Amino acid sequence: MFTVAGAFVVFAVLAFIVMQFVIAKSDKPLFETRTHADLSPEGQHGSELFRINGCTTCHRALRNGTNMGRTADLDGIGSRRTADWLFAFLQHPEETYGAPTIDHHAGEHSAAYVAQMPAKDLHAIAVFLSELKSDQGSSSAPVPPKGESPFIDAVVKMMAPKEWKEKYRDIRDKAPAEQVVDPAAPAGQSSDAATEGGQP
Repeated sequence: MFTVAGAFVVFAVLAFIVMQFVIAKSDKPLFETRTHADLSPEGQHGSELFRINGCTTCHRALRNGTNMGRTADLDGIGSRRTADWLFAFLQHPEETYGAPTIDHHAGEHSAAYVAQMPAKDLHAIAVFLSELKSDQGSSSAPVPPKGESPFIDAVVKMMAPKEWKEKYRDIRDKAPAEQVVDPAAPAGQSSDAATEGGQP
């Protein structure tokens, strides 16, 4: 039995080494990147402040920093939140979010300091975050993938009333400029849930 377990461990180690070698020699990324950033000068400054002030201890942006969960990953947040909303959140987290936060509420030692930073710095960080965009259909996008999706189509067919299909247009077919971010919606949601007009 120990021989079999040892063989599995040796095989796993060799497979890991081969995988790392292939990744290092490949000119293609292992995973497709579905987020992007076109940073303005203020956004670039905000990116520096984001790193200097230790935001990457709890968050991930531009694929750098921690990876502790969905709320920690801020790549693509600019497709869900406006710069004004982000600026308001950085100044008054729980009032803006409308619910308790994990680390930004008063009394916390980890991120409560953010609200005490100069407004100019917080604005630059908000601009930086607002410029982190996601492609339609990525996990951080407020709109599902363009085109047919057997899963989404099956759910809509099963759950949506027939009159919705006649009244509303599928948001997957909307142009990016039409996809509106609702600052009042919880993170990860747009003003359109699954069909135009805000109907689920």
